[in-house]
Amino acid sequence: MAKKENTKDKIIRVSTRMFLENGYSTTTVKAVCDELKISKGNFTFYFPSKEDVLAVLTDWLCKFQWEMINAEVDDGTSSLLAVCYELMTMASACEENSVAKDFFISTYQSQKCLEIIHNNDTARAKSVFADYCSGWSDEQFREAEILVAGIEHATLNAIDKTVSLETRISGALNTVMTIYNVPEEIRRRKIENALALDYRSLGERIFKEFKEYVEKKTRWSE
Repeated sequence: MAKKENTKDKIIRVSTRMFLENGYSTTTVKAVCDELKISKGNFTFYFPSKEDVLAVLTDWLCKFQWEMINAEVDDGTSSLLAVCYELMTMASACEENSVAKDFFISTYQSQKCLEIIHNNDTARAKSVFADYCSGWSDEQFREAEILVAGIEHATLNAIDKTVSLETRISGALNTVMTIYNVPEEIRRRKIENALALDYRSLGERIFKEFKEYVEKKTRWSE
């Protein structure tokens, strides 16, 4: 059955295009409303603010990005390499694209979006790091993920480019895996394997293909 287009879907679709082409910070509710030819009241009926649209996209992006990376990475053992690859692709996207950086950083600066990131990544960490964190409680995983999110935010928001992207990524990944008790030799090997992958290209593709994903997810057909 064809999906009927509705105002909520249109708001998400147009907002996404503007966020990913012009920047989240510079996109206003008025600009979205003008593009759709709707009133601000019509927008806020579905989303009290543009941050609420960003929260929807953050939830979608967490799932989309993880699925895409797992399809690219298969080291034959676990999703640990995928965890490394995920941070690397986001960091490289932020390094190369100021709009991508604005989008990703905005998700970490929004309390609503950060809560979604914490929930999503905590659930994932319980699976990925289970072998290294035997006996950990849900609260311990939650506390660890709050620390990890801070490390991710700092890595994506790095301003001083005198330190290479590879060095910043290696340091961040080593710290993240140390938090989850991953042995040094495994940390070293996973970082080496991750750096050998074409993470810059995947970073560009994720940003582009996510926009296409949202377009398809919210587009109606007759």
